[in-house]
Amino acid sequence: MNFASLGGGRTGGGINAERLQKIIIMKISKKSKAFDPSPEFTGQAVCVDSTVPKTVETAFGPKEQFKLVFEIGMLREDGSPFCVWSRGFSPSLHEKSAFAQFLKKWLGRPLTAAEEADFDTEDLVGRSAEITVVHEEGRNGEVYANIALIRPDRTGKPLTPSGKFTRAKDRAPKDAEFRRAEQAPNEDAFDWRSVKVHVGNHKGLDMGDLDRAAVNALITRWLPTVKAQEKTTADDRRLMAAVEAADAEIRGEDDIPSGNRAF
Repeated sequence: MNFASLGGGRTGGGINAERLQKIIIMKISKKSKAFDPSPEFTGQAVCVDSTVPKTVETAFGPKEQFKLVFEIGMLREDGSPFCVWSRGFSPSLHEKSAFAQFLKKWLGRPLTAAEEADFDTEDLVGRSAEITVVHEEGRNGEVYANIALIRPDRTGKPLTPSGKFTRAKDRAPKDAEFRRAEQAPNEDAFDWRSVKVHVGNHKGLDMGDLDRAAVNALITRWLPTVKAQEKTTADDRRLMAAVEAADAEIRGEDDIPSGNRAF
């Protein structure tokens, strides 16, 4: 799907009480496999969907955003792969946009001029990657699975889609309602402010308790250093994700108009 002509696109429609009750029951049930977040993980993954953009509220006001969905190389008890959803991306290929930065890490290079001129997120579906998934606890106490890092798949044997994931655009209305509920734990934005700092003079503090100078020091000094290391700890990966999210917010990457080199 090429989003160059992206417009509104929100669909209306209500939800009856019986269906709402079923969704709530699924959400609070600890035994509900549909809501088990992806385990913490580092390894191969494959993109299985690019969601339809929808308007969401952000720190910069309402924005059109979409997500990418990845199957990872770990299976549920029923034999289907775990899935993890990316953060929400604004449909922009501006070099400072969060999506352009995500693609650069995934491909291991910036997009070429030719790729930018005719970019289609459909081309990402079926493409493999190496990702790191970390867990964070949200303000509501639920555990969220977030993609902390993405790299090119250099294994030489790319992971392929299992065929068990139904893309949003191919779902029947009832199944689509279930899938929206299934995504619920991942719909909440990654809260970088709640991540604990485990290094330096501010060890033990939440990122949100640091002043601007301390956050900038993590962005400009610590982050490049830890990225250069061959091995990182789970705490490193969580903090890396938080520092990158803080950097994106500080620079307002997602506040770039989607018409600026949009795809």
